[in-house]
Amino acid sequence: MEAYIRGIGNISPQNSWDNAVFPGEMVLYEGNRLKCIEPDYKEFIKPIQMRRMSRTLKMGVLAAGRCLRDAGIEAPDAIIVGTGLGMMQDTEKFLNAILDNDEKFLTPTSFIQSTHNTVGAHIAVMLKCNKYNLTYVHENISFEEALLDSLMRIKEEPSEKILLAGIDELTDEYFTITDNAGFWKKDIEGNSELLKHSSSGSIAGEGAIFFVVSGEEHPGNYARFAGVDTFYKPLSDDETESFIREFISSRGLEFQDIDLLITGMNGDNKGDNVYRRIQDKMFPATPTAYYKHLCGEYYTSSAFASWLGAMIIKTGSYPESIIINGLRPEGAVNNVLIYNQTNNTNHALTLLSAC
Repeated sequence: MEAYIRGIGNISPQNSWDNAVFPGEMVLYEGNRLKCIEPDYKEFIKPIQMRRMSRTLKMGVLAAGRCLRDAGIEAPDAIIVGTGLGMMQDTEKFLNAILDNDEKFLTPTSFIQSTHNTVGAHIAVMLKCNKYNLTYVHENISFEEALLDSLMRIKEEPSEKILLAGIDELTDEYFTITDNAGFWKKDIEGNSELLKHSSSGSIAGEGAIFFVVSGEEHPGNYARFAGVDTFYKPLSDDETESFIREFISSRGLEFQDIDLLITGMNGDNKGDNVYRRIQDKMFPATPTAYYKHLCGEYYTSSAFASWLGAMIIKTGSYPESIIINGLRPEGAVNNVLIYNQTNNTNHALTLLSAC
């Protein structure tokens, strides 16, 4: 199963809004929290519509619109979204209103918009797209599950144009709660220092990344999703290695065919050791990169990695800050392997290849 990437829309903590500017300068942040660089919504959304839209909804609608324009289509044949947290801002707003108002006189807007499928549903309403619409909520493999569904649909109907997304937001309350729980590093100066601190935790992030994917070839395609797979709670390192080996071989590739390995290293010493073992044993001669210093850690950050891989394949260039083992791709980058895992429990592989 495979699908071509026809269009991209990305709102992230980096200057990713303009697809014509890549790789660009790395945006530096102080502390352990990265927030999206948001466009001026007033240029794209009418004020009367924007009044009832939460921040995540505005980011999703804008990124989707940008993606569709980039692909040159008005409406997709399906909308498939992956999210780990859904509409956190509206959920928090509704729950706080229950407490503040003693469960009385509650306005319905926040409750209606607090469901995980709000982004996909709102985009469908705006586009008058009454077709297949699904939202996947599977923690750190939410985007991969959405991608898998997209690939299965395109295998059946190659002509379909599917709007695929990975989106999660970082609210103040969620950040405070997870910070108190030890999710984020306390002693880090900024995102450029992410892998220099051998301690637990990472840096918090967010993003709204949309792709138009299709089974049809087109001169404007960025790259193609050549495969995706997930793996749950391996019993040993050997089992993890076998999973990776079988994934690569099932796509008709050898290890030397991987031009760039993008890992989900996030500065957490325990989790990063899993990546280091795989890198040292299976990819010792492969240029290896990471990306969470650019977007932060969040459930669907692998969508950002997919954007990064697609742009590298399309442009032939890459940000210098992503390389971690001193090896750099030589010549054209044709195959990019993205490897993510969380707590050595949910593992995911995504293969991006040149068109």
